[in-house]
Formats: sequence, structure tokens, C-alpha cells
Amino acid sequence: MTFTLSNRTARWLWLDSQGLSETPTGSLDLLDMITRLGFVQLDTIQVLARAHHHILWSRNQNYSEPMLNDLMRRERGIFEHYTHDASVIPMAFLPYWDRQFRRKKAYFDKAKWFRTMLDASGRQAIKDRIAVEGPLSTYAFDSKVTGEKKMWARPPHKLALDYMWYCGDLATCHRDGITKIYDLGENVFPHDLRIQHVPDEAQIDWLCDNALDRLGFGSLGDVQRFWEATDAREVKAWGGRRELVQATLDTADGQAVDVVAVSDLEKRIEDVPQPTSRLRIVNPFDPVVRDRNRLKALFGFDYRIEIFVPAVKRKWGYYVYPLLEGDRFVGRIEAKADRKAGTITIINLWAEAGVKWTKARQGKLEAELSRMGRFTGCRDLVWACKPPIAC
Repeated sequence: MTFTLSNRTARWLWLDSQGLSETPTGSLDLLDMITRLGFVQLDTIQVLARAHHHILWSRNQNYSEPMLNDLMRRERGIFEHYTHDASVIPMAFLPYWDRQFRRKKAYFDKAKWFRTMLDASGRQAIKDRIAVEGPLSTYAFDSKVTGEKKMWARPPHKLALDYMWYCGDLATCHRDGITKIYDLGENVFPHDLRIQHVPDEAQIDWLCDNALDRLGFGSLGDVQRFWEATDAREVKAWGGRRELVQATLDTADGQAVDVVAVSDLEKRIEDVPQPTSRLRIVNPFDPVVRDRNRLKALFGFDYRIEIFVPAVKRKWGYYVYPLLEGDRFVGRIEAKADRKAGTITIINLWAEAGVKWTKARQGKLEAELSRMGRFTGCRDLVWACKPPIAC
């Protein structure tokens, strides 16, 4: 049987599976939230709030920034590693992450830019210091970049720390602000999880099954890109081992696209709630918008972040946030928090084509900006632009 997923149903399913369907209030179980998402991307840029904090706050506004470090440092509920980018991942997933440690080691063993890192004896010296002195940051070591100093050049000790982190020999035990504090992997990863042996094929099956569970529906490429811990060949082989539900997705531009779906798709469709009408300021690294092709197919929303685009070539701005209302992206906002001054400055605000910017919608935005202000400690809103309508 092949299901037909209407565009509206697909949007509702996606928002529900990613935790943006509900009103972001109520009791907070942070580990459960991260487990539901699978992982949360980390990013050091702070415009309103850093991506990881913003993503979590968007799903429950009782979240506060110290909670994530506490979950890592005190409870050991999560660990840091690399999905498509640096992320926090539930610690319970560790036995299924062994292949990712091995994949990253194999990759960086061949990477040209890691050839200047400390050699095996130098890396062992780092581990010996950590074993004796306890967790250390990169600032505890001193080595210099030799040769041409390119933009992304790193000193040999920093490359060695990164390499051992990717391999799982070292792990982030906590962060001091945005600075990683490294400990030996054996001190961070619980022993009972470290010694579990899961065959490689079983790890692939788990990764693909759990990716599809969180996606709800998608292509095999969507499944592969979810964790970025498998390759296309492995995902194709997984698909051959599973009796996947076949579905046809109606995209926002009226196309019909073949996808695979979870086995309980029919029940999910029956149970899917209508998304809250609250207007949300969505982080550019939020999982709902991270896959730009999926975003455009489902919502007809063409979006990219322009932090790496030269200023003169930007269409929108350096760090522009999508605005989600119900199951529609209704606009974009460029806003910046100044935590010392206690202000959020609205630099630009755009309504999407075909969206009427009403007083009610403006009121919803200002209410969300006020909530963001309480989260970031910025109580005052400063409008440096004229809203699409008079307030």
C-alpha cells in the first residue's frame, strides 16, 4: 500500500516529530527533549542566543542556558561529537556511535591539514598530562603554527586535541563558556556503555531506523544525512533489509515525490496535532530548517544563512532568523541581543511574499521577542527598522 501525504499533513508531521508543534511551556525533561530530536547542533555564534540554547528554548521556554552544561558535566546524560557538525548526543546512544569514532579516525588519518599535528608521542604526552592533572583545555598547551598562517590554520597541539576528540580517545567533559574542556574518553563515557559491542551492520540499522523515526518520511538521502554517520551505499543496503512503507509526498510547489516512511505512518497521520498558532523565532541551525531542500519542499521557504557570504552579496543579512507561525514560515527577522545593555535590536523585518503583516501578527512577534528578551536577559526592544505595519 502506498500512502499519499498531503503537503499540510507532511508539515504537521514534521513539526510534531521535531517538537515545534506544541506550545513551548510545561514541565521540562531536557534529556528526553534531546533524545526526541536525536542530537542538537552546537554553534559558537551568539546573536540572540547560541544555536544549541535557542533550539532547546524554542521547544520549552522553561529552559535556561546552564542546564545543558549541567546535563553533560554532572549527570553525564549527553556527550559531544560530530554528526553533520559538532553536536550533543544522548549518552545512551554511545554503543551505536562507535563506528562514527572509527570513521572520523580513518578520515582524519588521511586529511592533509592534520599532517602538522603532534605525532603519536606528542599525543600520548597530552593524554598523560590529562591523566595526572585532570581535564584541560587547549589553553593548557603551547605550540605554534609553522609555515604559512592560513585562515583555518591550527597549532599542532590543537590539531592533536581535535584528532583525539574525533577518535573518542578524548571527550568533552564540560565547557567553560564556549571553551571545550577535554578529559580522557574513559573518564567521560560510562564503562558499561564503552564495553558494549554492537556489530557494524547493527549500528547502521539502528542509525537508519532512528533517523527515519525522527524524520517520519523522506528519501534514503534524507536518512543518510540525518546523522552523517553512514554512507549512501550503507543506507541503500539498510533499505534492502527493511520492508519500508512507500509514500508519495505532495510538495509545496505541487510536485509528487516518492518517499519512504515509518511503519506506523497511518497512526501518526491519525494522531498528528495541529501546530500551535504561536509565532516562533527559529534558529538558522534548528533541525526543522537545517536541511534546506526539505524545508523548501515542505514549506516552499527558500532560506540560507549568509554568515559566510560577503556583505555586499547578501540578500538578507548576516544572521537572519526564519519566523514560523503555525505551519507556515511567514517572515524573516534580523535581530541582535546586547546582553550588557539589556537590549534586543530589531535590524530588519520582512514578511514573506503573499503574507499580510497584520497588527495581530506584529503583536505575536513582539510577544515572542519579549519572551526571548527574558531568556537572554534583554528586557528592552529597540526597533532600528520600521515594521511592515504601524504598531
